Amino acid sequence: MKKKILLSCSVCNSRNYSTNKSISERLVLQKFCSKCNAKRLHKEEK
Repeated sequence: MKKKILLSCSVCNSRNYSTNKSISERLVLQKFCSKCNAKRLHKEEK
């Protein structure tokens, strides 16, 4: 079963992306942050 999650920027903590995941591990992706105006690591929110 897939779970809907939010991804937040590791630098400015803005919640930029929402996605689905089916694994139990914490998700960390390299995404573009519009607030920082750069590619940053985005971590799964708790």
